[in-house]
Amino acid sequence: MDVEILGRALSTLPADDDHPYRSGPWRPQTVERAADDLEVIGEIPADLDGVYLRNTENPVHPAITTYHPFDGDGMVHVVGFRDGKAFYRNRFVQTDGYLAEQEACRSLWAGLAESPESAVRADGWGARGRMKDASSTDVVVHAGVALTSFYQCGELYRLDPLTLDPLGKSTWDGQFPAAGVSAHPKVDDATGELLFFNYGKDEPFLHYGVVDADNRLAHYVDVPLPGPRLPHDMAFTENYAILNDCPLFWRPELLAQGAHVARFHPDLPLRLGVLPRRGGGDEVRWFEAESTFVLHFVNAYEDGDEIVLDGFFQSDPEGRGGVFPGDQRYARMYRMLSLDGMQTRLHRWRLNLATGQTKEERLSDSITEFGMINSGYAGRPYRYTYAATGEPGWFLFDGLVKHDLDTGREERFRYGAGVFGSETAVAPRVGSRGEDDGYLVTITTDMNTDRSECLVFDTACVADGPVARIRLPERVSSGTHSTWAPGGALPGWRDADDPATAVGLS
Repeated sequence: MDVEILGRALSTLPADDDHPYRSGPWRPQTVERAADDLEVIGEIPADLDGVYLRNTENPVHPAITTYHPFDGDGMVHVVGFRDGKAFYRNRFVQTDGYLAEQEACRSLWAGLAESPESAVRADGWGARGRMKDASSTDVVVHAGVALTSFYQCGELYRLDPLTLDPLGKSTWDGQFPAAGVSAHPKVDDATGELLFFNYGKDEPFLHYGVVDADNRLAHYVDVPLPGPRLPHDMAFTENYAILNDCPLFWRPELLAQGAHVARFHPDLPLRLGVLPRRGGGDEVRWFEAESTFVLHFVNAYEDGDEIVLDGFFQSDPEGRGGVFPGDQRYARMYRMLSLDGMQTRLHRWRLNLATGQTKEERLSDSITEFGMINSGYAGRPYRYTYAATGEPGWFLFDGLVKHDLDTGREERFRYGAGVFGSETAVAPRVGSRGEDDGYLVTITTDMNTDRSECLVFDTACVADGPVARIRLPERVSSGTHSTWAPGGALPGWRDADDPATAVGLS
């Protein structure tokens, strides 16, 4: 394995750090590496062509008072595949906040669990104010560029999807919204459009927009809500965007006092808003459903007069029934991070545009979340989703489940005790002939061997285990959201003789 050190972060974390989400599987990385000639167990399929990108929270400084795992600095990992070979690279996202704190050698912004008064730098709400915009939540590829984002509405940081070199922030020719962009913007492969939303504490509380295939802001509208909300995801079909008003949001009486305390309001329904993809805010139709919070949707499509929307229903959004197995000082804060605490199950809502009625059903009794699909079927009828199972009590993925939504069949693979995965992306094989014709890619963190691997599964036989295990140069910190970009969508991918040359390794 040929490894090049690209850079190092100046970290002030203690060597004996025992914070439950800065140690063990979440031990942060400080070194940026590039590697090729990676050791492979099995064989990398020759028709696996493209890059797997994964973002994660990776703190380099202690919190001002109380660290929450969503506060860490963004770090992106890329594993690229071409002609049966693989390369690896990891880089910190060069956010304004990361650079400022590197210069100061300390944390400057208050985190999710901290009082705004504790911050050295704060002005306003969210990632453009009291919190550092870590750009550590999500990553997508649009118009040939990787975009990282933050769940509390910040910038979109642009990266070269092969080298992870910083390309600055999205500006959209000066039209980037003052309210920022939330994590989980959606890319429609069929149109090349990027659909997004943002939210905040000021009326109208929610906005929705569309960026076209040429990276120009083509549409941006107000979507009025009854008050400040905390939406985390959205969905789309061929003709519609689906937004949400979930009944988990800040307690209004405390918000008026400047305290950001989120609570579930079970007396209020879940509201799902449907509007034409280029429609105005006054065209939104709201559908009511059983009270819950939806962290992630899987997909949506049109079926006659109905919008079919799939996502993960939480039976216990505050995780009150969950048990945090670590230091009980942290129990109240972290119990709602585990899938078993929130009781997340695959669910379907049918929104009838003719009658205004909502029908809903549970699609699985299994506790899963972070469902991924073949992106070529996003917004269209589909059959399969590949979701994560969770380590009890922790924000860790201990396996994956392939859900067949037509038959209800579930196919499972568990990584093994002490081994934890990332969100599993679907990589259609070159010349793919169907939805389930390709590979699954994920990164694992193995506490037993102090090692990380990139695993490649055949989508058609998940339970058989990985067809290839690619050894990475360092045990990486546990992480979540990921994406797959085919080589054909990456500028310069075929200009180099081999993938190592494409990222400057040889």
